[in-house]
Amino acid sequence: MIRDGLVVAYPTDTLYGLAVDPRNAAAVARLYELKGRVESAALTLIAADTGQARTAGQMTVAAERLAARWWPGPLTIVVPAQASLARAALAGGSTVGIRVPDHRVAIALARAAGFCITATSANRSGAAAATTAEAVLEALPGIDGIVDAGACRGGAPSTIVNAADRDVTLIRAGAVPWERVLESPE
Repeated sequence: MIRDGLVVAYPTDTLYGLAVDPRNAAAVARLYELKGRVESAALTLIAADTGQARTAGQMTVAAERLAARWWPGPLTIVVPAQASLARAALAGGSTVGIRVPDHRVAIALARAAGFCITATSANRSGAAAATTAEAVLEALPGIDGIVDAGACRGGAPSTIVNAADRDVTLIRAGAVPWERVLESPE
């Protein structure tokens, strides 16, 4: 379904997310429409592993170091985007946030898709994020498909850091405390 340009909800280690192929501009547009998301908000991606992450983003030395320490887990790392990504997925920017979640279903879905998948929360923009397939259906009745693997644990969203340059900076506080990110080995 993802390869065909459809929007699929799936569980992650925190919440249900929405997957499309971020290289497919029409699928990205459909995701923004379904979610009611402003097009100026870039989409983050989920990868099956660091190797797959490199197909969507140019992993800097700092990004590789952070990925080795925190993936799989709730750390989204922003790096320069590869040219293969749809411009709409980047909201006109040149970077992309990627993470490898600590959830076997999300990893398996990205692996089966053959490329990183989008990871925006499965809800209408501004509404509460869904932690069950039932909540996704209620919030997004026009969804094309759902991978129902039970309830997600919820909790804090992923921490987002910018590692596109030499210095790593905090974009959004989340599940991994910033102080712990700073303590990551060089």
